[in-house]
Amino acid sequence: MKIKRILNFFTCLLIILFVACKNDSKNNRGSTDKGDKETVNPINTPEGMIWVSKKTFIQGAKKGDKYAMHGEMPAHKVTVDGFFIDVTEVTNKQFKAFVDATKYITVAERPVDWEAMKKELPKSTPKPHDSILQPGSLIFNKDVNKVASMDNYTQWWTWKIGASWKHPEGPESSIEGKDNYPVVHIALEDALAYCKWANRKLPTEAQWESAAQGKDIDDIYTWGNNPEILNAHANTWQGVFPVKNESKDGFELIAPVKSYPPNSIGLYDMLGNVWEITADLFNVNYYKELDSSQPILNPKGASTSFSPNNPYQVEHVIKGGSFLCNASYCASFRISAKMGMSTDSGSDHIGFRTIVALDMLE
Repeated sequence: MKIKRILNFFTCLLIILFVACKNDSKNNRGSTDKGDKETVNPINTPEGMIWVSKKTFIQGAKKGDKYAMHGEMPAHKVTVDGFFIDVTEVTNKQFKAFVDATKYITVAERPVDWEAMKKELPKSTPKPHDSILQPGSLIFNKDVNKVASMDNYTQWWTWKIGASWKHPEGPESSIEGKDNYPVVHIALEDALAYCKWANRKLPTEAQWESAAQGKDIDDIYTWGNNPEILNAHANTWQGVFPVKNESKDGFELIAPVKSYPPNSIGLYDMLGNVWEITADLFNVNYYKELDSSQPILNPKGASTSFSPNNPYQVEHVIKGGSFLCNASYCASFRISAKMGMSTDSGSDHIGFRTIVALDMLE
């Protein structure tokens, strides 16, 4: 949100560029054990959740995935115990219930503290004008008609004062009539606060991938390996990004949850719509440093954050891609795809979903 997003966007306008932009088998269900819901009785499935059985599967870039990036390599086997996960991304209605109960104020709604901000930036970074340092968030600029370079993502992002989960497109917008849309403009702190209130957790990257695989163990997409049916199964960008969206899937930008078919275990929007925050730290070298001689049990992710494109801040892994993903740009509509998000970040294409592990029910 504020620290990374304000500065990333406005430093381009102020010609103070200090952060590089980011470019940077079937029906085999795996093994089950006592952690499997079917063998643990009585356990009631938490409302709005689905059980993901324990299994061993392939995490990371799959064979034949032409869009795979270095941070997704090498592929390796992991074993993840069973857990419950939200059927959909957390919705506006669900998040509003949390805010109404706790009076919580999200990061995007809070005043900007320059003294705190500058501690996480290069010492030479000048203070932006006070008119810029106002509560708000990033929104996608729908009016872009041409771009000078695809490396400069500030061309299609707009810092919008007053943008927040309640006003996703700015202060004049609202979520009225959008109870069943994913909540957005959520920073890590906001997601963790919701989890604490709801007695939930954010999924690890491995848990997220296990859920996305559904009943399978090595698919590129949540529906299998056929890229030709992407538009029918995920809310992504069709056309020329970011200047022309043909909306072949029926939605120009964000869509209500359950607008597309679920995966093989009944989970919706694991790919596309909005990016989903996970519990893991983002480190581009994490997979390369693993001992993959045998399956890794319940991996918790990297111990430290590292991204050469954002060396000044801690980042968490986000998964699943969003309505902005296109083959010509990020191509993150794949199970193995991931990006890093600074812990104080938020925008109109980032949300989250939660999990419940069996030990949380004891």
